[in-house]
Amino acid sequence: MARYRGPRQKIARRFKEPIFGPSKALERKPHPPGQHGRGRRSKESEYAVQLKEKQKAKYTYGVLERQFKNLFTKAARKKGVTGENLLKFLEARLDNTVFRLGFARTRRQARQLVNHGHVMVNGRVLDIPSAQLRSGDLIAMRPKSKSLLIVSEAMDRARKNFPWLELDRSLLQGKFLDYPNREDIPENIREQLIVELYSK
Repeated sequence: MARYRGPRQKIARRFKEPIFGPSKALERKPHPPGQHGRGRRSKESEYAVQLKEKQKAKYTYGVLERQFKNLFTKAARKKGVTGENLLKFLEARLDNTVFRLGFARTRRQARQLVNHGHVMVNGRVLDIPSAQLRSGDLIAMRPKSKSLLIVSEAMDRARKNFPWLELDRSLLQGKFLDYPNREDIPENIREQLIVELYSK
């Protein structure tokens, strides 16, 4: 399964961003992890900066190396800007869409909901978190799963609306309208650095 099982806050501290969700660890320890974290050189090589950006994107969306490279290859073949295409494909993953709709508090939780068969796409249960959605796809919680505590808690939280998604809170159902525009994706990822890394 495409997920990182190690300590999440160490990763967040490495990138100096709460990529796994809000955390007080960044306030308590604003330096990188490890015994040399405080005295580590701040200057990084060009390759290190590019690699770090790719790793940040992988951890943010919960994708392993092979999946990420396959998505990049697919993005490079598609017309348009490769980096933007890559982010659009990452946003179109089923687990990410379940998270964006607010059915889960985190992408990890969204992936678990999908894996356990709680999510339906176009009226059928789909338990593949990496499934790519298409324009017009309907994403909904299974009738028996709508009363799950983690779903109700997630829906009770204030959640931002995204222009490429349409949500019906009463039915716990959403619609994937189309791939998002780059300016609508809130993640702080410099996708051009990832393109430069893979272009070497």
